[in-house]
Order: sequence, then structure tokens, then C-alpha cells
Amino acid sequence: MRTFRRRPRSDDGSTTVEYAIVTVAVAAFAAVLYSLLTGDSVVSWLTNLVMKALSVPS
Repeated sequence: MRTFRRRPRSDDGSTTVEYAIVTVAVAAFAAVLYSLLTGDSVVSWLTNLVMKALSVPS
């Protein structure tokens, strides 16, 4: 009985690499977004926006 071996394809493992690259890109985007949203200027801008929205016009 003779067993046949599959030839390795040139794109073996490419899906795993693509998932890894996308995961790293999403983590980097999340880190940038977190740093932007926790900055002093953004927090003060959001606080002013909420206070303006909750204030009663006279």
C-alpha cells in the first residue's frame, strides 16, 4: 500500500497570519482611541457638551 503525501501549498498558514495582523491592527486602533478619549481636552469637551445638553434654557 502506498501513501500519498499532500504537497504543501504556498499559502498554507496565510489565514492565521491575516488574523494575527488584523488583531494587532485592532489593538493598536483601540489604544489610540483610548488615549484620545481619555485626554484632558476631550474629557472637558464632553463634559461641557453634556452640561449644555442637560441645562434648562431660560
